[in-house]
Amino acid sequence: MIATTYHRFTLLLLLLAVIAIFSSSQVRATNVGIESFSSPFTTDLATLQSQIGYKFTNINLLRRAMTHASFSQENNKALSIFGSHLIETSVSLHLLSKDIDTSSKALTRLIAEVSNVESSCALDGNRLGLERVIRVSPKTDASNSGIVCGGFRAIFGAVATDSGMVDEAVKVFWKVHGDRGGRFVSVL
Repeated sequence: MIATTYHRFTLLLLLLAVIAIFSSSQVRATNVGIESFSSPFTTDLATLQSQIGYKFTNINLLRRAMTHASFSQENNKALSIFGSHLIETSVSLHLLSKDIDTSSKALTRLIAEVSNVESSCALDGNRLGLERVIRVSPKTDASNSGIVCGGFRAIFGAVATDSGMVDEAVKVFWKVHGDRGGRFVSVL
């Protein structure tokens, strides 16, 4: 009887050891699986969210914002157009809230300055490192000012779409662009 109890106890310990080994290998396999889903692009999107101070509920919107037409038919063109209009509206509101008597000529100049691909838009995008994040075809130069600017604008279209609020996109724009409106107004 004691020998039977001893064998049962030994079998139980052996079974527990097998379960422990199996569970341990399951955890390692699961962790490996998780790591394999983490790509440099996914890491870049996480970094970009930290830089702009906005966490996307639907990360696919940011993924699309960082995808050029040369890379995929699901690209940032529409988000870029939307973002461009958000930037223009934001700059207009910013200037007019400071001085309602601003001339239309001064307002147009300021909008053009902030929206200019070479002097402002791409510079803001480069400060975020978008030339390293935007997905393009192998034949396309991701550091091209127009591509970086398109991605920069698309971010704000994506934020507005994700949040359902234009105000959220405007806040993110001014955080990223900085309050340089005063400097532009004084130049005009």
